[in-house]
Amino acid sequence: MTHEEMMALPDSAFVARFSSLFEHSPWVVERAARRRPFADLHAGLMLEVERATTDEQLALVRAHPELAGKAGIDRALTAASAAEQASAGLDRLTPAEFDRFHALNAAYREQFGFPFVICVRQTDKAGIPQAMEQRLANTPDAELAAALAEIGEIVRLRLETAP
Repeated sequence: MTHEEMMALPDSAFVARFSSLFEHSPWVVERAARRRPFADLHAGLMLEVERATTDEQLALVRAHPELAGKAGIDRALTAASAAEQASAGLDRLTPAEFDRFHALNAAYREQFGFPFVICVRQTDKAGIPQAMEQRLANTPDAELAAALAEIGEIVRLRLETAP
């Protein structure tokens, strides 16, 4: 589909096609649909994230699953998240690796009040806990900004591989 065709879609079709880009947060695409046309789809979508209130941004981050967490074990991840986590090897952790992820997830959630978000397609299962440990030193505002930037990368890669 060309950019022009995407911009010309009825709002409902635009939302149906792109709402899964943002983990359990179709509101981003719904708002973007009403503001079309824009020159760059990714930029237009991410502008809605930037325009959102802090509470809405936090809800967007909180909609993401913990990495190598209970949702993965229970098979409750979205198809995109399951594939992305598997691409980083998070579906094949040793018991020691799983314990480390679990401890870091708990520390991170306690400190920031939301799950750690990273574009796993740009790292691996060794790099993720290293990044988590580094980002635990961030301020809450800096970490929210980091999580939103990572969501932007996730969305960009999902757009590049969308059918």
